[in-house]
This record gives sequence, C-alpha cells and structure tokens, in this order.
Amino acid sequence: MSPSASPSSRGALAVRLDHVEKRFGSVQAVKGISLEIPERSLCGFLGPNGAGKSTTIRMIMSIISPDAGRVEVMGANALTMKDRIGYLPEDRGLYRKMKVGEFVGFMARLKGVHSTGLSRRIDDWLERLALPGVSKRRCEELSKGQQQKIQLLASIIHAPDLLILDEPFSGLDPVNGRIVLDLIRAEQARGATIIFSTHQMHTAEALCDKVVLINRGEKVLDASMTELHARHDDRGLLCEPKMDAPAFAHEIVARGIAERAHVRESGAVDLDLAEGTDAADAMRAALEIAPMRSMALRRMNLDDLFVEIVGGADAKGARIDA
Repeated sequence: MSPSASPSSRGALAVRLDHVEKRFGSVQAVKGISLEIPERSLCGFLGPNGAGKSTTIRMIMSIISPDAGRVEVMGANALTMKDRIGYLPEDRGLYRKMKVGEFVGFMARLKGVHSTGLSRRIDDWLERLALPGVSKRRCEELSKGQQQKIQLLASIIHAPDLLILDEPFSGLDPVNGRIVLDLIRAEQARGATIIFSTHQMHTAEALCDKVVLINRGEKVLDASMTELHARHDDRGLLCEPKMDAPAFAHEIVARGIAERAHVRESGAVDLDLAEGTDAADAMRAALEIAPMRSMALRRMNLDDLFVEIVGGADAKGARIDA
C-alpha cells in the first residue's frame, strides 16, 4: 500500500459507478452503467471492439466526465486519489528520447516516490520483467513488447492501491504475456485492486475474481467467477454415445432432458439441460438411451459464454445480470 493510503476494511468498494452515461455526438457510448468493484478484487472488463470498455475506464480515471451518473473512486475521484492509482492506457505513450531508467524514475516521482533508492528499485523491477540492463537505453530503442512492459512498470512503480490496465496483454508474445500475468497476480497478492480490459477470455478466466461484460454501451453481465461456475457448470453435459449421435440428440431432447443438443464434428453431443433437470438425473437418462464412450459435466468457458451473451444481446437486446 502506498504511504498516503489509509487502512481500509475488507468489503469496502474501490470503484462505484451509478447509472453512468456518456455520449459522443450521436453515439451513445455508455448507457446507464452501474457497477461496484470491491477492494483487493481482480475485475476483468470484457466486450467486443467499440463496446464502451475504454470509455468507461476513462471515466473512472476522470480523463473524461460522464454526461450523467456518478463515478466514485476510493470514496472520492481519480484526480483526488491520483497518487494511489496506476494506469496503463489503451493508447500507449513513452517519452521516446528518454532513457528507460530516467523515464520510470520521472513517472515514479510524479506519484510521490522519494528518489532515495529509486534507481536500485527500478533495476530490481527490470530484472523481474526480464529486461536486465536496459536502464541506460533510450525508450525508442526497445521493441514494442519491451516498451509495453516499461509502461506497465511505470504504472506500478509507486505500489498503487488501484491498478487500471487497458488491454495489458495486447501485442505480447506468450513468454512476455506470462510475465505480465504473473505480475498482475503478484500485485493483487500485495493488496492492490486491479481492473483490466482484455479480449483474451482464457486470460480473464485464469485471473479474475469478477468479470463485467459490456456490449453496445450496456452492462450485460456482472458476476464473480464463482457465481458463473455455479450457474453454468451443472447446466450442460458432453456425451459420446455408442449409437448414432443425431438419433441420440433427438431422443434426449424429445424426453425433455435437454433443451438443446448439438452434435459436434467429432461425434460428441453437447447438451444444454432443461430447466429444473438435475445433472445426475440427466446422466442416468442418457445412459438409458445409449451406452457411452464418455460423459462429463460441461465446464463453464468464458469464450462460449461471451459468444452466447453478446450474440444473444445483439439479436434480442437481452441483458443478463448476476
């Protein structure tokens, strides 16, 4: 926690949005979003391109003001709490002619970090980021991925209480992506609240306590990963029947066990269970229809859930909240 931060109790909110709206000309970018992000949580902002994620983040950061509604950051606003916040913007920007150590040191001092021991601290961080020895190099001499890690370092060098990262994994190769992922986990373990936007559903699933899905300026999903698993993990089966797969699919739907049955190219049958059907009962019913090569509960997958919700919302204007 940064020196200026006061102790906070568990259960407090780091960020609260209350019916926030933002319009750019004729485009309604954000439509009445309300949101609560608990302290020390790791929240993923998900959504297709142009959904309103970055606009929402910029309002949280007080870079732009909402047209309606209220944004609260650690009980005040981002401008008041700027020394307690770290921010990696979507539009990256370095002082390209500055040397790496000078740039990071400059950003740290802007956030109130004392100069004593700062150079050693920066060198230690560069080692952690697999960038040893770049302190004396100009920022413009680094690769795009290296520059991104330097900007991430500039956003966390002051040990912020709230860390907001807009597409932190964009453009990173798998090795550097893993370094950044481990760093985000370490920052949460240190006690930071973290909000990050991403298109990488598998990364969000691995990292997040909570996910928020925004589509066409509206919040269409707001749930913890625990809630999502509880809601979706027992609502589907993946079966490999020892009979004609389409015939099995037709029969199990006809019996009212499944609402839908999709036959995959592999011959497996993906079942969405009917409302009120217990998963164990569904397994027994499936075995009555045919012996199985394999059968298992279908685990919740954020990729599939994303497609289902965004596709459904686009088609029907649906809203899903937890």
